[in-house]
Amino acid sequence: MSVEKILGDWKKKAFKPVYWFEGDEDYYIDKLMKEAEHTLLSEAEAGFNLTVFYGREANWADVVNACMRYPMFAEFQVVLLKEAQQMKEIDRLEGYIANPLKSTVFIIGHKEKKVDGRSKLAKLLKDKTELLQTKKMYDSQLPGWTEKLVQSKGYQINQKALLLLVDHIGNDLSRIDNEIEKLLLNLGSRKSITEDDIENYVGISKEFNVFELQDAIARKDLPKAIRIIQYFESNPKAAPIQMVLPALYNFFSKVFQVFGVQSREEKMIASALGVPPFFVKDYLAAAQRYDYPGIERLLLLLHEYNLRSVGINDSGTGDAQLMKEMVFKMM
Repeated sequence: MSVEKILGDWKKKAFKPVYWFEGDEDYYIDKLMKEAEHTLLSEAEAGFNLTVFYGREANWADVVNACMRYPMFAEFQVVLLKEAQQMKEIDRLEGYIANPLKSTVFIIGHKEKKVDGRSKLAKLLKDKTELLQTKKMYDSQLPGWTEKLVQSKGYQINQKALLLLVDHIGNDLSRIDNEIEKLLLNLGSRKSITEDDIENYVGISKEFNVFELQDAIARKDLPKAIRIIQYFESNPKAAPIQMVLPALYNFFSKVFQVFGVQSREEKMIASALGVPPFFVKDYLAAAQRYDYPGIERLLLLLHEYNLRSVGINDSGTGDAQLMKEMVFKMM
């Protein structure tokens, strides 16, 4: 069962007695729980027929009793159990899930983890509920997902703006969505998000960021790399070293993988690496400038300086100095 299928069914007023949403990607669980709370019932119906529990405070018997009530002045009632992973004795819901009331739509959000697949409850969920399991998105999927999200809202975003946003926020879908909403409020009549918008409304410099540092290293532009690092030194929150090094490693590890792909066609490389095609030109250019031993040495340097950044084999060198040393050795 997919998020889109569930939302589509709800719009058609086609409901199942029990829904169970679980996994370590909170974004989709929150989205569905919010939709259920605010759209399944009209405002008048919700006053009598919407009950919301929170796992930390909820008692399993109270939840079951609420589910066993009949709706008032409506065809069905909705019972929501949020943060179910915090509920004690959650397995005591098994009896109701096995034989639910058809006039109740019972929706459970179980974040952070899945129920133990070996348990009786897990087997019951597969047989008796509409089960949605979410998992964290791979970093390589974030640009494509973000671009589709912007397009679904009726807007466009250029590639540089897209990369700035994703590189800065990382794998936090809820925050990406929130930042996009903030951007759209500031666009006025325009329908396209640019890097200037990212700089003005998200607070990411379009000239001094991890993406530009990565590009400077890939192009062997040492003066530009040093200027960016100096900016980071003056603005510590802009790009802490713990964010910079993993981003660089992710980029150059993809460049390293390019050498293992027989074809030099961009579509074939994109497919082999599992990345959007517009990244491939940058990977190929970096591979050509550094060659195989150069990229291998660069990855070893990133590993060395990552260890030094957490105090291993280093007596306390500042982050900016570490990065300056590193990029000098790289080039």
